[in-house]
Amino acid sequence: MRNRYLDLLRAAATVRVVVYHLTGWAALTVIFPAMSVMFALAGSLMAASLDRFGVWAVERRLRRLLPSLWVLCLVIAVPAMLLTGTPFDVHLLLWGFPLVDPEATGWWMQSLSHAWYLRDFLWFVLLSPLVLPLFRRFPLISILVPYAALAVVELARLTVPPVPRDLALYGGAWLLGFAHHDGHLRRLGRKRLVTLAAALAVPAAAWVITHPGPRGYDLNDIPLGNALWSAAFILVALGSSPMVREHRVLTVLNARALTIYLWHIPVIVAVTQAGEAHGLPVSGWVGISWRTAVVCVLLGVVLALVGWVEDVAAGRRPQLLPGQRMPIPVSPAPAPGAIPAGPAGSPSAGRHEEVAASRA
Repeated sequence: MRNRYLDLLRAAATVRVVVYHLTGWAALTVIFPAMSVMFALAGSLMAASLDRFGVWAVERRLRRLLPSLWVLCLVIAVPAMLLTGTPFDVHLLLWGFPLVDPEATGWWMQSLSHAWYLRDFLWFVLLSPLVLPLFRRFPLISILVPYAALAVVELARLTVPPVPRDLALYGGAWLLGFAHHDGHLRRLGRKRLVTLAAALAVPAAAWVITHPGPRGYDLNDIPLGNALWSAAFILVALGSSPMVREHRVLTVLNARALTIYLWHIPVIVAVTQAGEAHGLPVSGWVGISWRTAVVCVLLGVVLALVGWVEDVAAGRRPQLLPGQRMPIPVSPAPAPGAIPAGPAGSPSAGRHEEVAASRA
């Protein structure tokens, strides 16, 4: 049965990411550490897929992720870069499977700057069949390893490549997703979860306050504070299980979350640059307001044009607007002289029940 509360968290994280990139408000990273929450949710779902499909869960996850990426990058971004003079390089093909940062030039350098999330997601998916058994044998140690590694990197001021750095930064969140799926958070109980979250939040806040980044207290610039604060948030968020009713907006946001994430930065960059070129304000309440309105409209257009790719990748029937109820076929009226439905147990009643079952 689908967990609508997890859908709510994913939808909220998706909206928060878009709002942050529109406004740049650092406080949003503290109020809702969306990227860590997205990795935690993905970790929980990945563990569930591995339990159900085994190692084939990796193929299923990649099949759902890559087509939407290919539409943006291989069909649009890479040809656009080549047409604007970028010489062909084999590294451009990494946009098909970005295990390391692919090459981007010109306008696309900024417009595809958020592709690091897909790179890290791929690594977590590929490593999960190996990590999940280790986690189930040594759950606490497994969760502590990425946080310890990140602490060593930060305290020793080591320079490490982006992939291992991000695996340390977000690996704890992914493993907390494993813990959520396996029921560890539920078994801890609400009181212990809150106590543990507070024990993480206090040093996290102290570290953030004493180690501000170039944008102040934006957690994206403070890795250790980000990881600890996000862990506290995840414990409280995933330790809860309120009842959430199905809602059309929730359905749309979840069915199109990847498309929204992939396209929102190119749309924001295009709108902002167009505004600056025409002398329009792009900051402050006026600038944020008009850009938000235009970005929402353009994202709606993008979802209508390419959002269906997510349906195809997930094995669903393509829909312009997700959540539409498919019409139930109506049986034709019985021909004159046909045998009417009889009482339960009669042959005609049996045929009637077969028709009803075929509609279910």
